[in-house]
Amino acid sequence: MVTNRMVLNDKSVAKLPAAEKGQYIVRDEELKGFFVVVGRAKKTYTVQYDAWTDRKRKTVRVALGGSDKINARDARKEAMIVLGGIAKGEIKSAAAKRAIEAGIDPDSAKEVGVTLGEAWDRYRVALERKGRSARTIESYRDHVERLFKGWANKPLRELGDEPDIVAQKHDRLTEKNGPYIANGAMRTLRAIYNHARRKDRSLPAGNPVDAIDWNEETRRNTGMGPRDLPRWFEELYALENPLRREFHLFSLLSGCRPDALKRAEVAHLDFRRRVLHIPAPKGGAKKAFDIPLSAPMVRCLIRAIRLSRRMHPENARWIFAADSASGHMVEHKEDRAVLSKWANDLRQSFRTCGQAALVPSLDVKILMNHALPGVNEEYITIMAIMEDHLRKQQEKISTVILDAVRAGKGKQRDGIIEWLERGRLLENPALPTVIDS
Repeated sequence: MVTNRMVLNDKSVAKLPAAEKGQYIVRDEELKGFFVVVGRAKKTYTVQYDAWTDRKRKTVRVALGGSDKINARDARKEAMIVLGGIAKGEIKSAAAKRAIEAGIDPDSAKEVGVTLGEAWDRYRVALERKGRSARTIESYRDHVERLFKGWANKPLRELGDEPDIVAQKHDRLTEKNGPYIANGAMRTLRAIYNHARRKDRSLPAGNPVDAIDWNEETRRNTGMGPRDLPRWFEELYALENPLRREFHLFSLLSGCRPDALKRAEVAHLDFRRRVLHIPAPKGGAKKAFDIPLSAPMVRCLIRAIRLSRRMHPENARWIFAADSASGHMVEHKEDRAVLSKWANDLRQSFRTCGQAALVPSLDVKILMNHALPGVNEEYITIMAIMEDHLRKQQEKISTVILDAVRAGKGKQRDGIIEWLERGRLLENPALPTVIDS
């Protein structure tokens, strides 16, 4: 949809081409809120303003008349009357009165509709009903309240009518916040608009986000292969906090997303079946899954539980406890100069080591809780292969990782092996001793 600005007068309006489909808006450069809506057969002078009702702000449009019935000068005068009345505290009824005085049908004054803030409130409820994770909802909220700050009262219809506003916003976000964040914010806006339009068919059918030129996104390839692991384990072994050391180790051994792992509870562990249940991963409760545990993973979790009980006895409910409001680890990031790989780097490393262990791609996807491609894969009953097949595959990946450490030649190699296999720290007196597991 075309959007433009110019000084509106009879001559300039007459030159405006008819819309090929739908409508487009041309705003006046001199009087804010005054514009002409150009359709395929008609050009209508319109004024837009904000009206307060019950402490809520609504954007209201008043159609002043078609260009075939009112000239630009008179339309501008009427717009100034309406806007002047608002400035004096009058609201929509006063605008309707002005419209009547001007010989205009008062029913043509109508509210624009739902704002972005209201649409987000409704969409958030829908996300909660669908069981979306708190992290996902928080990501949407951050986009709306931080990146689209100042747009809470902006009508979605205005964005639908003038998608160039959205395109310009995307450009600014790209420049200020980066291409990935800008794209993510627009995905959020697209979802909110689509959800709102299902309930309000008066919104323009075209999603305004379709007007943007998406930034190219390339998956960052930061995973490690077996040859890279000895150096990383040297860095891991040198971490001062032993509980964070176990957290990153388990992230590598499991390929689990860090936000789900931080919320793992001791109660989620089933040592008899040797699985760790993840009740609310990315995607919410409906994506809950079990991680089959190899022997090194079991040893890692036992050490983590003992450390949590010793370091944070009041928060021993969590496997990776911390002195935080939630009781569990909140921040998993490390200084790259201290630990070069963490979080998604380790998830990619798990996938890479799975390939090195000759574990089939489908099995690795299941272990990482990826969505399964194709119809046939949907018929796989995960529980039926959990305690035999998948655990064997998990053991293969853990073996590749530990064999890489054994093949290392670093100064701390023996100490790292002693820690991984027996739970003891050697040749590293600066670090707290870990109870044998």
